[in-house]
Amino acid sequence: MNDSDLNLAYFKILIEQRLADLEPLLEGAESRSQSVELDQSKVGRLSRMDALQQQAMNDAIRSRALRERTRLQLALKSWKEGEYGWCSQCGEMIAPDRLEFDPAASLCITCATGNESH
Repeated sequence: MNDSDLNLAYFKILIEQRLADLEPLLEGAESRSQSVELDQSKVGRLSRMDALQQQAMNDAIRSRALRERTRLQLALKSWKEGEYGWCSQCGEMIAPDRLEFDPAASLCITCATGNESH
């Protein structure tokens, strides 16, 4: 693969931008995941249920953001090691359009979908 096939500098910037975009999301989810007050004399049952649901949604957002940050960090590591853009399963080049959509993709579309033909 050469720079005309895949603009590696562009993808590095894209990965770093996506990592930066995740930070406020992680900080916000962290600040909103406070313990829910169990004292029903202070908070009504429905309010408490709503707070529990909100807490669960914040936990899910935070978990998803943490997984995405890990994927992006691995992609950046791969970029630094000169292995970015190659399928980790079959060794073929990952399509630039796929990396544009998901710069942390480590599998070509064929391997990701389980198709055997290349």
